[in-house]
Amino acid sequence: MLNIVLFGPPGAGKGTQATRLVEKYQLVHLSTGDIFRANIKGETELGKLAKQYIDKGELVPDEVTIGMLESEVQKTEHSKGFIFDGFPRTTFQAEALEKFLAKMQTEITVMLALDVNDDELVKRILLRSKDSGRADDADESIIRNRIEVYNKHTAVVADFYEAKNKFKKIDGMGSIDEISERLYKAIEA
Repeated sequence: MLNIVLFGPPGAGKGTQATRLVEKYQLVHLSTGDIFRANIKGETELGKLAKQYIDKGELVPDEVTIGMLESEVQKTEHSKGFIFDGFPRTTFQAEALEKFLAKMQTEITVMLALDVNDDELVKRILLRSKDSGRADDADESIIRNRIEVYNKHTAVVADFYEAKNKFKKIDGMGSIDEISERLYKAIEA
């Protein structure tokens, strides 16, 4: 199985590149944001629980997030592999993912971290805001805060995979095709 953690700050191009990786390698794309929205809309038990936290502006606890993700993986356990997008965000989540995948007799193959400078991230998100309709994509101060939160709290997960020799930093600057080619080379190396 090919299991990829696609990693990078907001605006790095994870969604765009995940689509390409799914097509090329026939993987299942698991985006925690999409999973939350589907569970909330479907009014699953985990979705109702997550909604209670989201409605208060709080982070959904790891246990709830992990439960939703495990449920999605089990629905498609005969796939060729998975792209985890937006997960794990903490070392605890990375450890939980490792334990869960071990039960399925598989593991994370590689963490691919898209590296993009902050000014380019802001530019991309502001451009994306024209299509997304998200208010947080149109305010530069909010965008810069999201990047700062990522750098302080989420980027440390890279250390977890680097310690396991599964971390690959990918230059996320350039055209979509150039970045895709870098990702393919890293996967096939």
